[in-house]
Amino acid sequence: MEISTLATYHCLAFVWYFFVTYSITYVRTEERPSEVFLYGGQWKYLTVLNLVLQAVFYGVSFLADVLRLIKKLRCAKSVISSRDLLFSVLAFPVSTFVSISFWTLYTYNRELVYPKNIDGVIPLWLNHAMHTAVLPLALLEILATPHRYPAKKKGLILLGFVAFLYISWVLWIYSVTGEWVYPLFALFSPAGLAAFFAGSFAIIISFYNFGEFLNRMIWGQSKFCF
Repeated sequence: MEISTLATYHCLAFVWYFFVTYSITYVRTEERPSEVFLYGGQWKYLTVLNLVLQAVFYGVSFLADVLRLIKKLRCAKSVISSRDLLFSVLAFPVSTFVSISFWTLYTYNRELVYPKNIDGVIPLWLNHAMHTAVLPLALLEILATPHRYPAKKKGLILLGFVAFLYISWVLWIYSVTGEWVYPLFALFSPAGLAAFFAGSFAIIISFYNFGEFLNRMIWGQSKFCF
């Protein structure tokens, strides 16, 4: 893909995620079901944090494209390294996990992750923007440009650290409010919840490996061309 076309795509994706993030944070406070939007607001939901992550990733990607267009190759190289690390370790596995896990649980029993009373607060298009569109956009990014993955150990340590931070945030919110971020968590004993978190982390690792596999199958081991 030509650099100018790639820059346009990344700019549009950045604007889209910025708009979606703004839309979810702009939901009027008086319309929010109090039992759903407790301590931490929307910022306790992995879905919303993923929107911010995607906006940051596409913003960095657009910056890298612009630097390549104006021939600032030394600066572009460091920005591209940051872009590739963001995509490989976080943007692809997290967006894939958000989409697949949400719709799997929603199909099984939506009340576990997205209670029906939220339908009156969050419009249908916004639900799909948060939980559906993120997956095809992540796959499109792999098709659009190659990404250099870090050493497997480094990548998994970084992914594990971010997962630990989010789980700590979830547990902190529960300790303060006595309410779980997702109703699903209330079904588990402490040991069961630990097993659930471990299983979820194993799944997200599989998505990390899947992204690396797709990247290698499409682009091989070729390095990014400036």
